[in-house]
Amino acid sequence: MKLLPTVLLLTAFALAAPMNSIYSLTVTDIDGKPTPLSQFRGKVLLIVNVASRCGYTPQYEQLQALYSRYKDRGLVVVGFPANNFMEQEPGSNLEIKEFCTRKYNVSFPIMAKISVKGADQAPLYQYLTDIVKNPTYGGEIKWNFTKFLIDRNGTIVNRFEPRTEPGDAEVIAAIEAALGR
Repeated sequence: MKLLPTVLLLTAFALAAPMNSIYSLTVTDIDGKPTPLSQFRGKVLLIVNVASRCGYTPQYEQLQALYSRYKDRGLVVVGFPANNFMEQEPGSNLEIKEFCTRKYNVSFPIMAKISVKGADQAPLYQYLTDIVKNPTYGGEIKWNFTKFLIDRNGTIVNRFEPRTEPGDAEVIAAIEAALGR
């Protein structure tokens, strides 16, 4: 009997697991290590689909500033590179990691490249965009740098489209509310 690689088994498990909570999912980090989202239970998450060659790429700077400002209060920014929009994230995971570190000094978690829409959509984004489970914030991802704010209980409490910058007053207010001023 041939054994499947761990990543394939984890992916198969994630696909088979009920998606009643964001915490039931496991993703892969930029270095290829499995990362159960349950490790973020009790934290406020800002989940963002990112790209290195997009007009919104400079938002990395504001995402890092948010993370630096609020991480001690429980905010975790999590970037998910995706190449779904005009091939604006063509690099390998190693190239993406080097870009984020060198150009924007990113210290928040960056995960492995995934698909945020289409037939190969990652389970996390299936969950985030499901309009039945998340009628207020669900719906297809339209472009890079769509942001989902998840409260300490794993509930989606806001969604910000790409044009809304991480440093905008409405994003700050939503983060502070989720953190519990």
